[in-house]
Amino acid sequence: MKAVRNYLKTTDKTYLFLCMACSIFAVIVLISVGRYYAGGFSYDSLTGARGLGGYKYAVVQAGAFVLGLGCAVFLSYLDYQTLARLWPLHVSVTWFLVLLTLVFHNVDIAGFTIGYAPSNTQNYSWILLPGGISLQPTELAKISFMLTFAMHLDNVRERINEPKQLLGLLAHMGAPVLIVHIQGDDGTAIVFAAIGAMMLFSAGLSWKYISAGIGLAVSGLLGVIFFFPDLLQGYQMDRIMSLFDPDNPVYKDVILQQKYGRNAIGAGRIFGRGLFGDAHTYVPRSENDFVFSYMAESIGFVGCLIMLGVLFAIAIRTLTIGANSGQRMGTYLCVGVFAAIAFQLIINLGMNLMLLPVIGVTLPFFSAGGSSVLMLYICVGLVLSVYRNSRYSWRSGR
Repeated sequence: MKAVRNYLKTTDKTYLFLCMACSIFAVIVLISVGRYYAGGFSYDSLTGARGLGGYKYAVVQAGAFVLGLGCAVFLSYLDYQTLARLWPLHVSVTWFLVLLTLVFHNVDIAGFTIGYAPSNTQNYSWILLPGGISLQPTELAKISFMLTFAMHLDNVRERINEPKQLLGLLAHMGAPVLIVHIQGDDGTAIVFAAIGAMMLFSAGLSWKYISAGIGLAVSGLLGVIFFFPDLLQGYQMDRIMSLFDPDNPVYKDVILQQKYGRNAIGAGRIFGRGLFGDAHTYVPRSENDFVFSYMAESIGFVGCLIMLGVLFAIAIRTLTIGANSGQRMGTYLCVGVFAAIAFQLIINLGMNLMLLPVIGVTLPFFSAGGSSVLMLYICVGLVLSVYRNSRYSWRSGR
């Protein structure tokens, strides 16, 4: 306990506790999902529990939370700048795993399935581990990208708007986006692009480049949708077009999940029906991408405001730690973590509210998935490393 107290004195307790509160509530939500969707009286093969429900997702989430929290505490003791300088190691490991899933699709090797794709998609970005647990290497690759891109931005400093330096930064940002797009995971590719764009903006990118980039992005998206739809896979185009014409019978099956999700959100009303009530609207994959719709029905509008307020506080505190770091690399790294949380939150809410197409982006801390939870807590550890290093630099007068 003395070690815990000493650690809490040197870290951002509020930031860490907010993250832990999200994860604890996420496990409770997934227990509720398991109880309801398993009928409440099934045999759970993972836990061996009888008469309760299917708690596989809750157990995996709890395990990832405990492991991730340990990683966060460990990383907070390390110097994030040293971790960035070790880029040959983490770049090699993370992107080797990503490239494995790019090359191999549903290949079984020693009990592992390389290039596993969820049903109804052509996204082969997972590695299926023994026991049915999946790992998405691109989640770990985000960490490596944020570290290396923060170091790259720190190295160029005031020269960021020189064409030669900017082209190098764009190539650094574009390479992982292209690889993940080829892999079929466009949702994650968008998040990579958003992280890079926010970090570039924080480093002082000229507004003329920002305006040109926004114009190219918007015109490119409209051009693909209306003139070159073949560049998108069939189900991707259907998901986009179904938002404009949701009642078209052609898109009945495509839009069904989002309609169910929106109905569930409305059914929660002000205070919700309760997590462990018997009346819930059926929503496919309500433990994952559509966990917000399940929570909205369970805890209502007021509960969602509190939950979103906590996520908002985590995001803002991430920016505050970066702004007070005293080191440019620390600032850029915290902006990257902020972008990862904020854009995943925005995209996931848009999917649940039927404002954006379904692109497989999870709700931070809450969606079931060991890889995403572990990635988030590694990010938390890096942010706390920035906090601790800035705290000690200020104390020692460095």
